[in-house]
Amino acid sequence: MKLLSISIASGAALLASLGVQAATSFVKTSGQRFTLNGSPFTVVGANSYWVGLMGLTTAQMNQAFADIARTGATAVRTWGFNDVTAPISTAYYQLWTNGTATVNTGPTGLGNFDNVVAAAKANGLRLIVTLTNNWSDYGGMDVYVNQLIGQGSPHDYFYTNAATQAAYKNYVKTFISRYINEPTIMAWELANEPRCAGSTGVTSGSCNTTTITAWASTMSAYIKSIDSNHLVAIGDEGFFNEPSSPLYPYQGTEGIDFNANMGISTLDFGTAHLYPVSWGQTADPTGFGVQWIQDHATSQKTYNKPVLLEEFGVTSNQTGTYAQWYSTILSSGLTGDLIWQAGSYLSTGATPNDGYTIYPNTTVYAMEALHVAALKARNV
Repeated sequence: MKLLSISIASGAALLASLGVQAATSFVKTSGQRFTLNGSPFTVVGANSYWVGLMGLTTAQMNQAFADIARTGATAVRTWGFNDVTAPISTAYYQLWTNGTATVNTGPTGLGNFDNVVAAAKANGLRLIVTLTNNWSDYGGMDVYVNQLIGQGSPHDYFYTNAATQAAYKNYVKTFISRYINEPTIMAWELANEPRCAGSTGVTSGSCNTTTITAWASTMSAYIKSIDSNHLVAIGDEGFFNEPSSPLYPYQGTEGIDFNANMGISTLDFGTAHLYPVSWGQTADPTGFGVQWIQDHATSQKTYNKPVLLEEFGVTSNQTGTYAQWYSTILSSGLTGDLIWQAGSYLSTGATPNDGYTIYPNTTVYAMEALHVAALKARNV
């Protein structure tokens, strides 16, 4: 495959051909819809967690976003975190030294994220930026816990300990304050897939849905107190809290109560992920996903807030499965979706492939473009 090196100028040319203008106004919500300048705005696109973490050049960032934009996408979800305990040569955003955190505002830190924002803007894409991770990839909650409470402490202390909360707020304030007036950023997310348990599996035994709902309420209110321009969401998987259900993702055992969280006034929209095989729903993963989408669309209507299926994936029968899921998103009225995950062929090679990755010129990539057009048409 021929590798492309796309400049910011050619990104602007792509925008012009698609009739898209760079962001000058903030995305808002109205009932179950997102809006822009008072008109419906369709949020649809992909995840690219890696774009600000791999030490990419600005041209490579621009190519990655251009590949997504060619589907007609409007939004990309990406990581706004990387906690390290020693400096690294690629991008990192917070350095921890003996319990003290320093936000990296230099060229390998927030200066690098400035380039991410500029490349997204050049390609007419809005960013959903996630501010920490439940998992150990790129640092996450356990770094806070280990540094401030003690190595191997329960993961869920992140949600309740005064020191971890103060440190998280400090990071959030520094990061968010830099971009308060930047409309290319559509939304902040509190965390990627918060749960009572993290990568270590160590918990206090007292964490439950009330714990994480209280944390989400406190932290979303804190972000709103700093930044009234941007939307806020949790970034959770959308697990329901129905203990009598025979299905694991509905039982509330991970500490997430989707409906309770939809009721938090300082959260602007709901999020759900969909990985039926990873969740043990192997008998009919496609059918499980159809029901999952429909159930979240029901909650969306009940709470009159937008809901995004902001991560979803299977590693086999992708075309058949995604065709049914896309059809269900359209028919159910679910607000929008972001596939996991986008891929590109850069001059340095292919971007990360975890088995879910969709590269340009594939069947699913073409399906994405058709779905984007259909979702935009539905939302007019």
